[in-house]
Amino acid sequence: MKKLLIASNNQGKIREFKRMLGGFYDEVLSLRDAGIKADVVEDGTTFYENARKKALEISLMADCDVMSDDSGLCVDCLNGGPGVYSARFSGEGATDEKNNALLVEKVSAFPENERTAKYVCDLVLARAGKEILHAEGSCEGIIITEAKGENGFGYDPYFFYPPLDKTFAEIDMDLKNTLSHRAIALEKLCAMLEEGLHE
Repeated sequence: MKKLLIASNNQGKIREFKRMLGGFYDEVLSLRDAGIKADVVEDGTTFYENARKKALEISLMADCDVMSDDSGLCVDCLNGGPGVYSARFSGEGATDEKNNALLVEKVSAFPENERTAKYVCDLVLARAGKEILHAEGSCEGIIITEAKGENGFGYDPYFFYPPLDKTFAEIDMDLKNTLSHRAIALEKLCAMLEEGLHE
């Protein structure tokens, strides 16, 4: 029986990964499902480094393939920030509200055409302490200074997606899950799995 352990307990993420990867594995598990408690320090300077470190460390605790992801927002006028600090942009005790307030404060000094940004997601598949596959996805947009929309989370109300003329928080979640940086990275990973590159 082929099992895949997702290095997360985020139920939304687990559902998305199960939907996309279920065809390649008999069972897709969360850390909680597997009874693994892992507190990997994400101290890398890139999303790839963080995803890789988590996947490799947890793969040494599991008897199956492990997939990890790291993602965030990179804003051009902030020199690629918040980047790997996306979740804790506003410091200790960061929340979406505090992170968004700081983002708006920082980008407000720039005209809209300089507020280009992208969401980035890196996925790493590991087995027994070795990296097997890596895929990266990104989705480009513009940071606006007034929140729009009720869907999504994180920076979504401020991430304007020009092809649909809406923020990610205004887009239906099912549609967003086909356009997002994570969906793009997952599609690339699935293409590699189809080719049998993980064997």
